[in-house]
Amino acid sequence: MSFNDKYVKYKELVQKELSSVENIILGVVSPREELRQSLVSFLISPSKRLRPVLSLLYLKALNKEITPQVLKLLAAIEIVHNASLIHDDIIDESDYRRGNETIAHRFGAKLGVITGDYLLSLAMGMISELGSINILSDFSNTLRQMCIGEINQNFDLFKIGTIDEYVEKSKNKTAYLFRTAIVCPLLLLAVPESVIDLASDFALNFGISFQIRDDLINLSESDVSKPHGNDIAEGIYNAPVIYSGGADDLSSGIEKTHSLLNNYLEKALLSLSSLDDNNYRTSLIELTELLKDE
Repeated sequence: MSFNDKYVKYKELVQKELSSVENIILGVVSPREELRQSLVSFLISPSKRLRPVLSLLYLKALNKEITPQVLKLLAAIEIVHNASLIHDDIIDESDYRRGNETIAHRFGAKLGVITGDYLLSLAMGMISELGSINILSDFSNTLRQMCIGEINQNFDLFKIGTIDEYVEKSKNKTAYLFRTAIVCPLLLLAVPESVIDLASDFALNFGISFQIRDDLINLSESDVSKPHGNDIAEGIYNAPVIYSGGADDLSSGIEKTHSLLNNYLEKALLSLSSLDDNNYRTSLIELTELLKDE
């Protein structure tokens, strides 16, 4: 069974809340009708919803109430994630995502950029309505780090960097948004700083692991839903290339990258050890361990 097949049962644990998050998203999206139809189709098309799923499971593991404000916050985070995907599709010149024509392919790159920016403006508006300067600051920092990750990657094309630089890029591009999804609801609910620190550790290590795994999948043909081998062709030299010292023979680099992945997974699992022993903590542990597959 694939990651997606196994993941379904954890998603089902919070399906009621996820449906509310999707309804909030659909309620705020209101561009011209010609664009709205395609945008809504993109936003509600089958996807993992991994960030809100992790956040909701973490909140339930802490026995915290899922308030309307929390759901609004998670909707804003999903909007940011989807805005980044629209921009990624333009950068990658992708025609299809999730089986549907991309916004940029249908309407052109110019409108694609504006649509992604439109979604970001919606998200920032929703965050500001929550009235928390700490959450707004965290959100702003995450958006900045995501952009820095993409900027640095662009200037580092066809360059073999260091593993530390690779991990930092993975943190910027992917892990910070996982952290925002898990930590900001805790800020909203005013939990103790010690709890937030552990949640932050878990989210960052999970996010780094997720990116490492994604980069390994890019070198494999096991996941037909994602492009194969395009990173190296485009000059994006991730951990397997760095460890191998080049792109010709990646066998040793792939093995070392699996070890790097397991290292960050162990860090993520260690951060969960302080949670009370309940069904949701168990689900978080099992979900994290799914990243070892592939």
